[in-house]
Amino acid sequence: MNTEVLQNLVAGFEHEAYGSQAVFRTALNALSHPGRPLDLPLNTALPRQGHAAAAALLLGLVDSDTALWLSPGLAGSDAATWLRFHTGCTWVSDPSEAHFIWVAQGDALPALQSLRLGSDAYPDQSATCVIEVQSLHSEVSDTGGWTLQGPGILGQRKLQVQGLPADFPAQWAGNHASFPCGVDVFLATAAHIVGLPRTTRLFTSEEA
Repeated sequence: MNTEVLQNLVAGFEHEAYGSQAVFRTALNALSHPGRPLDLPLNTALPRQGHAAAAALLLGLVDSDTALWLSPGLAGSDAATWLRFHTGCTWVSDPSEAHFIWVAQGDALPALQSLRLGSDAYPDQSATCVIEVQSLHSEVSDTGGWTLQGPGILGQRKLQVQGLPADFPAQWAGNHASFPCGVDVFLATAAHIVGLPRTTRLFTSEEA
């Protein structure tokens, strides 16, 4: 990184250990309660590009052993430089090689089945996708929304998401069917995240 880039970098967590722990606890809680929108602690300065919650989540989860793929809207941004500087993560050009995927709102989502899915022996060696969306609501309208079922959900949970491609439910059905393999997903707005572990079943309003 040249001097000008370094001068324009903003800080990371106010307290690295506490900040990372707070993010990790929230992320674990999100995956333990799929479909529940949670406030993500934003105890960090933030880059100009990318949703704040997505940036803070990845700041707390990735490290120098992490291969990260960024969608085109993020790849050349200050968010990419900021994350690499503070975590030491490695950028990869092929999403199928990444441990973590960060997709900016409005950018194309790589096909979930094309990503690292792990194996029956090592299902943990799969990718985690952080996907920026426009909005997340636990109350759904009469015209759309999802019904979620699976571990961590008592009965069922409702969720409405704006900002995902129309074929995401179909992609997710294939991802769920790959269990114990498959990717896990975090949906992120400016301040909230929702966890979607591969164990969660997703039904659209037409299917529920």
